[in-house]
Amino acid sequence: MKKFRIISLVFLIAFVLMQFIRPSRNQSSDQGSIKKTVSIPSAVSAILKNACYDCHSNNTRYPWYSNIQPIGIFMAKHIREGKQELNFDEFNTYSSKRQRNKLKRMKEQIEKDEMPLPSYTWMHSNAKLTIDQKQLINKWIDSTLHR
Repeated sequence: MKKFRIISLVFLIAFVLMQFIRPSRNQSSDQGSIKKTVSIPSAVSAILKNACYDCHSNNTRYPWYSNIQPIGIFMAKHIREGKQELNFDEFNTYSSKRQRNKLKRMKEQIEKDEMPLPSYTWMHSNAKLTIDQKQLINKWIDSTLHR
């Protein structure tokens, strides 16, 4: 029983100390916004902001639980990785070929239900895309790629 108390105390101390580790926030400008390059209907824009922008833009809306570590650290890693794959706020800095490839890849991942991630929609159920929303985004991507 004494071992259990010591182990519990060590974990408690580690948890408290971990709260002092604060990853930087993903909050900056959108100088290269996709809106400066591609025409986006307001309905599609609203869907993208709700389901994609938290991980794929320079401006994340942080929920209260992001202040609890190690959740905040996990989220920061997710956001960093998401922005490396696609960043809507830096989209117009991509080459034309890369922009087209990103849109094609986005369509593929939406069709395969790979995006938004299940781990994200689990906590943000309103970000789960309906069939109609998927069709609307894919139709927009197709029309954008044909220009």
